[in-house]
Amino acid sequence: MPAAHADGKAHGFSLPSFAKSFAKGTATPADESEGDTTISSVVVNAGKPVVLGTTSKLTVKVTLTASDPSGIYDADAFLYHGTYPDNVDGAATSTKTCGLQNVAKYTCTLSYTFTSQDTVYKNGLAGTWKVAAYAVGQDGDFVENDAIKTFKVLRTSKLTVNATPEPVKKGATITIAGALTVANWDTLKYGGYAKQKVALQFRKAGTTNYVNVKGITSTSTGSLKTTVKAAQDGYFRFNFVGSPTAAAVAVAGDYVDVK
Repeated sequence: MPAAHADGKAHGFSLPSFAKSFAKGTATPADESEGDTTISSVVVNAGKPVVLGTTSKLTVKVTLTASDPSGIYDADAFLYHGTYPDNVDGAATSTKTCGLQNVAKYTCTLSYTFTSQDTVYKNGLAGTWKVAAYAVGQDGDFVENDAIKTFKVLRTSKLTVNATPEPVKKGATITIAGALTVANWDTLKYGGYAKQKVALQFRKAGTTNYVNVKGITSTSTGSLKTTVKAAQDGYFRFNFVGSPTAAAVAVAGDYVDVK
């Protein structure tokens, strides 16, 4: 251990006991710093939302970049929902910290496990999560931030679509029906996602891009149903852009042959 840590202390925390209490969400005080230790970047899941279904087990990577001219003594991050450290409800701790690094700037990759039965055990944990992080320099300098980053943890959404009749005469009515469902972390089952805006989209045969036709709203049971006039061969699909607690999803298109 460097001389600055000879007494086992760093900015009021005992190492490694500080790391243990930090991982439990009990380390205090928060949002403090001393000296020239910095955390310049924290990236969760490559910048994408963390999306879980009803039986999901997902490994989430967090890259943390810390700097100190004397080198890095340790750094870690804690992912949580709620208010740190007194009202954390739902959390994920890293499998190992960054550890001792004899470089002035270091980017480490931390690993976290999210499961539907444990980490996100109720629907109330969907939405915005935060990252608490700390870094300690080998000279005893430190930085700690209890909300250095936010990211989304979302429930998996699913869509179905069926266009009828097939084939259909030009100018006749096509009925497009389906359903929007979402993972329920309370029951560990999928259920209808009510009163959500969904776009009906169409892709002309021989092309690659879908265009919006109209917007509809799912029923109280998540059902979707609308009609259009048959004009040309192509694919109909539903597209859900997501909500603050559920992930976006688009179903594969259903082909309609127009005679």
